[in-house]
Amino acid sequence: MVPVAAVGALVIYRFHGVFGADHSATAAAAGGEIVSTVPKYVTYEIYGPRHTSGMVSYVDERAQSREATFDSLPWSLTLTTTQPSVFANVMAQGDSDALGCRITVNGDLRDEQRGDGHSAATFCVVKAA
Repeated sequence: MVPVAAVGALVIYRFHGVFGADHSATAAAAGGEIVSTVPKYVTYEIYGPRHTSGMVSYVDERAQSREATFDSLPWSLTLTTTQPSVFANVMAQGDSDALGCRITVNGDLRDEQRGDGHSAATFCVVKAA
């Protein structure tokens, strides 16, 4: 009777080791954080007549609003981040009759808009880059 109980206990122990123990889930539940190390490049571009001047507002890689001025076009800025997702937004107004914007992520065009009229304005948005 003792050998049967010992064999039964050994079988249960082995099944628990195969099916009942998931050590990888324990590490994640204990506060392990997934950190992306792949860089993401977000490029803002403003284009229009060459001698256009104006102001541009954009959201940086930390989701903070920033402003800049330009005295000629094209204007561009590339942000680099390892965040899994980024909100990208750029707005511009200039002293010409036409103005356009573009947002590219890792070289892929994600949004492009154009504004026409007196002191043209434009904006581009990518909700999740």
